[in-house]
Amino acid sequence: MDCNSAVSLMHECLDESLSPAQKVELKSHLVTCPECRMRFKELEQTEMLLFAMKHYSPSASDELTNRIMNALPQPKRQQVWLKWVKGHPALTAAAFFLVVMLFSAWNFWDQNNEMVVKGNNLDQIVIEGNTVIVPQGKSIAGDLTIENGTAQVYGDVDGNLTVIDGQLYQASTAHISGQVKSIDQALDWFWYKITNMVNEVAYR
Repeated sequence: MDCNSAVSLMHECLDESLSPAQKVELKSHLVTCPECRMRFKELEQTEMLLFAMKHYSPSASDELTNRIMNALPQPKRQQVWLKWVKGHPALTAAAFFLVVMLFSAWNFWDQNNEMVVKGNNLDQIVIEGNTVIVPQGKSIAGDLTIENGTAQVYGDVDGNLTVIDGQLYQASTAHISGQVKSIDQALDWFWYKITNMVNEVAYR
């Protein structure tokens, strides 16, 4: 006899509707199966409590009724999402990392529109309002990043030039040894920020 059949017979046994042969078969299974034996014991206790409630005086207090109901065995519920998280730790970590990065990037995107200039040798540039000028004959050693502004390059940039949410003018006299990036769309901006944050964390 398997456990499913035994559970079915347990209810019939408590209702006293089993044949003698079925009773013997159920008892034989309970002797060899601890889980079914425990389940049958809980069903017996539940049956006794329900019987007591039906035949108890109508004047029984609500407190006593609640105590009896709380004493009934509660089925164990396993949270599906918790089981999935435990079964996929790598995907969970990756998803958490992506959410944190997107949230951080969105905070950056939602900041004010003040111009930001990052790079080395910033004394070589000229700033006029929201315009950053690299004059002819001047040289910037390393990368130059300009956010929320206009870049006008007449001199040299010995690295990458990145303009975020702005405009770029490169004169014929300009020389940029690295890549020139102009980022205007939110998705490109997010990707740039995420990559930049990862690089900063990796090289700290």
